[in-house]
This record gives sequence, C-alpha cells and structure tokens, in this order.
Amino acid sequence: MLHLKSISLRPFKETRFPFNLPILRAMSEMNFTSPVTFFVGENGTGKSTLLEAIACGAEMVTVGSENTRTDKTLSAQRELAKYFRLAWTKRTKKGFFLRAEDFFGYAKRLNAMRAEMEEDLREIDGEYQGRSEYAKSLVKMSTAGQLEDMQRRYGGGLDARSHGESFLVLFQSRFVPGGLYLLDEPEAPLSPLRQLALLSALKEMVAQEAQFIIATHSPILMAFPEAEILLFEGGKIQPVKYHQLEHVTLTRAFLEDPRAFVERL
Repeated sequence: MLHLKSISLRPFKETRFPFNLPILRAMSEMNFTSPVTFFVGENGTGKSTLLEAIACGAEMVTVGSENTRTDKTLSAQRELAKYFRLAWTKRTKKGFFLRAEDFFGYAKRLNAMRAEMEEDLREIDGEYQGRSEYAKSLVKMSTAGQLEDMQRRYGGGLDARSHGESFLVLFQSRFVPGGLYLLDEPEAPLSPLRQLALLSALKEMVAQEAQFIIATHSPILMAFPEAEILLFEGGKIQPVKYHQLEHVTLTRAFLEDPRAFVERL
C-alpha cells in the first residue's frame, strides 16, 4: 500500500543547514513507487536528514520522544519540512519514525518506568497491610493495569534480551497495520541473522498495507523484493538496481576472498 506517493520541495533561499545540502539544491520532487523504499549512500549525503524532514512534514510520532513537533534534535529538519508538499494516496496517522539511536533511550525509559511502577505496588502493599484485599486491589488497579499492558507488549522486558532481539520486539509490538513507517539505519543493533528476521517482518507488514521508507547501509535489507532503491551520490538522488550498488559489489568481493581482499588494503 502506498500511503505517501510523493514529496515536492518548493524553491528556497536559505543557505544554512540543512538547506546547504547538495541533494536539496538539485531536488524538486520525489515519487514513491513501492511499499518499501530504501535511501542509500555514504554518510553525509543527506539521506537521514531528508528522512527526518519527511517525518516532520508528516507530523509523525517518534519512538524516541513524543512526536516530531517537540523533538529538539529535529529543529532544523522541521524548518526544511515547511518547504515540503506531501501528496498522499491515502492519508494515514498510523505508524512511527524510528532512529536506531532512539531505541536505546526508549528501552531505558521503559525499564525505568517498569521499575517505578513495581516500587509503587510494593509501597501500596506496605501502606495497606492489614486492610482488605479488595481495598488494596482498587488502589493498585491503575498501576497494575499499566504493568500488565507492558508485559503483554514486551514480555519480560527489553533489558532481558540482546539489543537485536529487544529492537525487534519493540518494532513489532508498536506496529499497526495500514501505517507509514520511517526507519533510520535500523540495522545498527542487529546481527545479520536479526536483519533477516527484520526482512521477514517487513514482508509480513507490507502484506498488511504498511509502507516503509528506510535509510540503510545494509545489503541484507536492501535485498527486499521489488523495493525501490534511491542512491544519494554526487549531490543527486537517482534510482539504482540492487546489483549495481557499491554496498553489494564490495560485500560480495570481500566474501569471495576475504584474505586476498584484506592483503590488498
């Protein structure tokens, strides 16, 4: 399902970041033709900045904070988003924006919240000692309900798993069918095996009318069938085939003969 079908950038005179990025000087419109679109290219080419600006333009909820309108780290991207026009096939408020670095902060906050609620329940048990179980349960109801919801979503807790496993649990627990999902380098906490698991999850979610725009360096994720791959290079954005990507050809050359490859460095 294509929810967001295109973005267009109206002319601007600004020269500060991020307006000074070469890709923005050359860009006028970007069309999305697949439920999964990858932004690829070297660091500093602007792929993450553009992804963040799209998230701001769509006023998306972020996993790392409340929403893109209040996240202080996105102030420059919000300014850029003012020059965007987003065209929708079907406007959706479902979905979220997720940066790999936000995941760790979010997991830490969830674990702190859980510990605080567990402490509140212990204090209630102490304060209501000798009182009826009914009175105690009424006081504990709200906090206990929140803990049960957290347990239902995340199981034993994100801190009880490896980074890769907890990332996938978080991602899948927050997924809602029919949404738009913007992911910035989701492979960062993932082993190759976990990246394959994410690839499988993407396939299932696309079947439930989800759309993904993903900035990545991962040749594993880029192999998603029928995905559109947009290469950020030389100040331009252009579509490219999977087998033409330097990420792919370089990885393949290394795996074919790693010893010889390293010796030539």
